Amino acid sequence: MSDTSDLTVLVIETPTLGDRSYLVHDSEVAFVVDPQRDIDRVLALLDEHGVRLSHVLETHLHNDYVTGGLALAERTGAAYLVNAADDVVFDRTPVRDGETLALSERMRITALATPGHTHTHLSYALADARTGEQVAVFSGGSLLHGATGRPDLLGPEHTHDLARAQHASAHRLAALLPDDAEVFPTHGFGSFCSATQSQATASTIGHERTANPVLTQDEETWVTELLDGLGAYPAYYAHMAPANAAGPSEPDLSAPAQAEPDELRRRIEAGEWVVDLRNRTVFAAGHVPGSLNFGLDGGFATYLGWLVEWGTPITLLGESADDVAEAQRELVRIGIDRPAAAATGSPEDWVAGTGTGLGSFATATFADLVQVRHHRDVVVLDVRRTEEHAASRIDGAVNIPLHELPRRLAEVPAGEVWVHCAGGYRASVAASFLAAGGRPLVAVDDGFDNAGEAGLPLVDAAA
Repeated sequence: MSDTSDLTVLVIETPTLGDRSYLVHDSEVAFVVDPQRDIDRVLALLDEHGVRLSHVLETHLHNDYVTGGLALAERTGAAYLVNAADDVVFDRTPVRDGETLALSERMRITALATPGHTHTHLSYALADARTGEQVAVFSGGSLLHGATGRPDLLGPEHTHDLARAQHASAHRLAALLPDDAEVFPTHGFGSFCSATQSQATASTIGHERTANPVLTQDEETWVTELLDGLGAYPAYYAHMAPANAAGPSEPDLSAPAQAEPDELRRRIEAGEWVVDLRNRTVFAAGHVPGSLNFGLDGGFATYLGWLVEWGTPITLLGESADDVAEAQRELVRIGIDRPAAAATGSPEDWVAGTGTGLGSFATATFADLVQVRHHRDVVVLDVRRTEEHAASRIDGAVNIPLHELPRRLAEVPAGEVWVHCAGGYRASVAASFLAAGGRPLVAVDDGFDNAGEAGLPLVDAAA
């Protein structure tokens, strides 16, 4: 929670996607900025604080999640503010650059055109209506904490122009707002919508003015460095803006149908995804053969959405109904509305009566890899992103980024595969694909920082 004057800003975190939404109120009236699809979280906060929602504000048509804005506005009767220039098919309250709205006797917002992340991006400056003091800005994917939103999500033909627009937009906010105005971005907390990552959780215009490269570097330097540093982003992003322009409905979070073991086997054999939500350690020890491991303890929705062929039926395997419900909530945020089925319990339950035993594979550390390489040749598969591999890598390792692995499995060299990433999560996802393909493997469950310390020969970018 943040107190801006006597206005209250409640932060609604979605750490698995690296985003924030905001509920702002003056003890009577509230507005919400960039709500996620699962609007029950917002409704609960409104009830908890005893405030009435008057407006829902969108900074842009999001590329990394499906909005709950329209559904929230329809549920509460709030006005839904969307840029007048956005091509949408639903009724909204169109808002334009420079337009000021009094949301209550105490709150006034001004829409500011800040293109760069998208062509029609808006930021919203919040003023105390009694004093006129500009106290905060809700900057969406424009000015972030120590960074900006990335400008390449609309296609390479727009990237350079949007990068230059992003630089200009950040400078516009810095020029219009006082140093003590708080900065509340939507992206930048792990989201791939952020051009770079920062550990900051709070900031002001004054701090950004001295610390954010977009405000300390000249345009040419900043644009060049920004574009040189951009890496891959999740494939599911391509589906988000069209979904948001169509006006997403409120999600159905009711429990999916329960699948029996025979049905799970049929779904796997049909090429559907049966997704095990458990952590990587227990998955490696025993799992349904052919199932895929996207644990809830990591970037579940980001990586599942990145790797899955859109429209593939997904069945969820969880230790409890709560695990399945958590996964459903994560998936609706990226537009995967209903699982095909689910099953709860243990892997023994999920194969019972099918005549199929459990699959398993070994896990190890980088120190173990050092010892093994003294005795036999193994394939070292690095599933980190290309830029991570280029920065520092194990000498001789094969790099196939995780998001490319499902379609490049045939490129993994023959032999025993030791698969690693930066911390273990992506390696386990990759291992589940390799195991489903019948490959002998070991999943390295270790931090990459330990690779050099263990004695593995590393090649870095300077070499």
